[in-house]
Amino acid sequence: MYSFLINTLCATTSSTLLLKTSLPKKAHGYTILELMIAIAIVGILAVMALPSLTNFIVKMRVDNEVTEMQRLLLTARNIAINTGKNTTVCPLDEGVCTTNWQNEISVFTNDSNVLATNNTFAAPDELIKVKGAIKAGDRLQFANISVIYSPSGRLITATGSFNYCPKDADDGSRGINLAISGRSYLSSDTDNDDKDEDRNNNEITCV
Repeated sequence: MYSFLINTLCATTSSTLLLKTSLPKKAHGYTILELMIAIAIVGILAVMALPSLTNFIVKMRVDNEVTEMQRLLLTARNIAINTGKNTTVCPLDEGVCTTNWQNEISVFTNDSNVLATNNTFAAPDELIKVKGAIKAGDRLQFANISVIYSPSGRLITATGSFNYCPKDADDGSRGINLAISGRSYLSSDTDNDDKDEDRNNNEITCV
């Protein structure tokens, strides 16, 4: 349909220009008809390009968010190694870790390396960094209420995966796998189906 409209408009434009060149050259510039045809062509091309532009914007947002989350985890791991203190990553609500990972996420060192107290933030614990909340409607999911690194850089908490799913674009979801070593791994499209898979070749999904 787009091709037919463009061909028709182009043919009309060519006919108009041919008629114009056959007339005595008494004026310069474009006629209103030519400008309207040009504007129509630009409008059609813009409509055709809009879905691709929208997908590109979503992809950039998802890539930025998962990369920032991975950097936050790397920061926490390095802090634990350098300070010799258990370091926690979690979304805090009045000083207590929660599962609301779409909200602000904090990194803090624990004054005591006692796991029972590492899911709460209170003086003299030290707040290191805070990551902003994700875009409303998007989802960032992780099964546990926190990620805690020991001074060796290894996880004290269970391994798991962060899954980021953009609103109305689940095929663009990406994830981060956490290993017991403390290292994190970004998901990738391993089977070339335009959908990311984790290290077990499972597609990234949110519930």
